[in-house]
Amino acid sequence: MKKILLALTAAAAMTGSASAADLAARPYVKAPVAAPVANWTGFYIFGGGGGGLSNADQSVVDTVTGTPLTITQRQGGSGWFGTVGLGYDWQFNSTWVAGVFADGQFGSIRATIQDPIFGITGNQKLEDSWAAGVRLGWLVAPNVLSYVNGGYSGAHFGQTNFTNLAGVPVGVHLASYNRNGWFVGGGVENSLNIFGITSPGWFMKTEYRSAFYNAKTQTELLDAGNVPLVNSIRANSWNQTISTSLVYRFNWTGPVVAKY
Repeated sequence: MKKILLALTAAAAMTGSASAADLAARPYVKAPVAAPVANWTGFYIFGGGGGGLSNADQSVVDTVTGTPLTITQRQGGSGWFGTVGLGYDWQFNSTWVAGVFADGQFGSIRATIQDPIFGITGNQKLEDSWAAGVRLGWLVAPNVLSYVNGGYSGAHFGQTNFTNLAGVPVGVHLASYNRNGWFVGGGVENSLNIFGITSPGWFMKTEYRSAFYNAKTQTELLDAGNVPLVNSIRANSWNQTISTSLVYRFNWTGPVVAKY
């Protein structure tokens, strides 16, 4: 009996030693790191540029009576512009972002203006404009926001100088003027932390916008003395633009990661 007890005791001691050795050899494993959480709430600024198309629905009317002298026709054109702006966003949950913004555009987007009665033509140029509005976005990914926007806009149109069909100036123009309207649009904004490049706070956005400005009736004027003529041009303006901008978000210092 003693021999059996001694054998069992020896076996237990050997097993305990082996188990202790195994435990000592196990490597230390850290707790799993929490997934990064991005937050879009905060101020931002941006600047960029792009191109646009302009259309004007126009007709010739009698200066004195306002009687239409031609049918309404749509004339078009194109051009380029630059833009700068700022805004503030609120992230409500893991999916939705809403914000307010304001921006300004400057450049040269032109639309043709014609008076077929006198056989003259010119360019109505959108020289600068501004916009203030709201946007609502949906997060495709934590660092990628798709959005729609809309709001109020104002624009300044430069002087239109007329030429004849041969391109020779005829000494007639339309004065520059301001016009108000509204816009709708949408786009995508994404972080530039891609392809292994770290750029905290820097984003890029690409946006489409369609702006509509109210019709304006302008009297044709002689260059000499701004003498009014018998014909006036009534035209509105519809501008479509696509821009790409570099965005900097002041609150974005990188994803928030839980520490252990």
